[in-house]
Amino acid sequence: MPTSRNPTTGLLLGLLVTCSAVATYSFYTTRQISGLREMQRDLGDRNRQDSLQLLRLQNDLNAVGLAMRDMLDAGGPYPLTAWAAQIDRIRTDFADALKREEAVAVARPTPEQRQYLGNSTAQFWDAVDRMFALAAAGHEDEAREQIRISLQARQAALTGAVARLLVENNASEEQTAARVQEIYSRVQRQVYWFLTATLVAIAITSLSLIRNNRRLFARLESLSAQRRELVQKLIAARESTLHHIARELHDEFGQILTAMGSMLRRAGTQAPDGSPLRSELREINELAQSTLNSVRSLSQALHPAILDEAGLDSTIEWYLPTVEKQVGLSISYERSGTGSTVNGTASIHVYRVLQEALNNVTRHAEADRAWVRLRHGDGVLELEVEDHGRGFQAAEGRGLGLVAMRERADLLGGTIEFLTPAGGGTLVRLRIPSESLKAEV
Repeated sequence: MPTSRNPTTGLLLGLLVTCSAVATYSFYTTRQISGLREMQRDLGDRNRQDSLQLLRLQNDLNAVGLAMRDMLDAGGPYPLTAWAAQIDRIRTDFADALKREEAVAVARPTPEQRQYLGNSTAQFWDAVDRMFALAAAGHEDEAREQIRISLQARQAALTGAVARLLVENNASEEQTAARVQEIYSRVQRQVYWFLTATLVAIAITSLSLIRNNRRLFARLESLSAQRRELVQKLIAARESTLHHIARELHDEFGQILTAMGSMLRRAGTQAPDGSPLRSELREINELAQSTLNSVRSLSQALHPAILDEAGLDSTIEWYLPTVEKQVGLSISYERSGTGSTVNGTASIHVYRVLQEALNNVTRHAEADRAWVRLRHGDGVLELEVEDHGRGFQAAEGRGLGLVAMRERADLLGGTIEFLTPAGGGTLVRLRIPSESLKAEV
C-alpha cells in the first residue's frame, strides 16, 4: 500500500495563514477605526470651537450695532464719546475672537475672503476712530452722520461676512460627517470582504480536513478489516493446529503406547516368576501407562475431544473438576436457562475464554476460590468468571491472553468486560448473541 502524504503540514499552514490574516486585518481595522474616531473627535472639537468664535464675532458686531443705534439718538443724555470705552472693549474682544477663529477654522477661507475680512475689519475700526475723533472735536452731528452713512453699512458687511463663515463652517461640518460616513462605509465593505475571504479559507480548510479525515477513517476501516481477517485466520490456524496435534497425540501416540503396554504385559507373563526381567517389564509397563495418561491429558488440554462430541455445556462440566484437581482451586459452577446448541467454532472460542480466565485466576489473582456462571438467555449466551483475589491490574490488560480473549469475543460479534465485583477481585463477563452461536465464525 503506498504511503499517503501527511496532511498535517498543509492544514497547519492553512491555519497559520488564516490566523495571520485575521490578526493582521484586525490590527489594520482597529487602527483605521481608532484613527477615524480621533479625526472625528478632532474635527468635531474644531468645528465647535470655530462656531463659538464666529458666534462671538457676530455677538460683538451686534453689540456694536446696538451701540451705534443708541449713539444716533440725538436726544440722549450722553455725548458720543461716552461710548468709546464700550466700543474699545468690543473691539478688543472682536480681535481676540478673530485670531482664535483663524487658528481653529476647519474650512479655511480663501486668501481673497481672508483679505476681504481683514480689510473690512480694519476699515470699520478706522471709521469708528474717525467718528470718535469728530465727536471729541465737538462735531457730534457730523459724527452721527458718519454712523448713518459709513459705520452701519460697514457693520452690516462685516456681519454678512461672519454669517457666511458660519454657513461655510456648517457646510464643512456636514462634509466632515459625510466623509466620516464614507470612511465607515469603506471599512464596513472591507470587513465584509475580509469576512467572506476568511469564511472561504475556513471552508476550504474544513473541506480539506473532512476529506483527509474521510480518507484516514477509510484507511483505518480497511486496516481494521484486514486485522480482523488476519486475527481470524491466525486463531483458526492455531485451533486447527492444536486440534491436529491433540488428535495425533490421542490416536497415534496413544495407540503406540497402548500397544507397548500390551506387549509388555505379554512379555511379563512369559518371564519366570520371581525373575528380575519380569519385575523390570512391569516397571516399564507402568511407565508406559503413565506416559499414556500424560499424553491423553495433554491431548485433552490442547483440544478436548468431548467438545466436539458432547458440546459446550458437557465440556465445561468436565473441565472445571479437572482444573480443581490440577491446581487446587475451588470452583462453584452455576448453569441457568436453556438455549440452542452452540456450533463447534463458537464453542471453542467460549471454551478458550473460560480457559484463559481460569488461568489468570490461578496465576495472578492469588485466590483459592472462583465462580463460573453460564446463562442461556433470550438471544444471548453469557459466561461469567469471578474471583475475589487481588483484582485486575491495568498493566495486565495488555497481556497476550487478554488480547486473545477480546479478539475471540469480537470474532463472535459479542462483548467482553473486565469488571470489579462488589467483593473485590475480577469479574470477566462474556456476552455472545445467539446468531453467532449458530453461524460458523
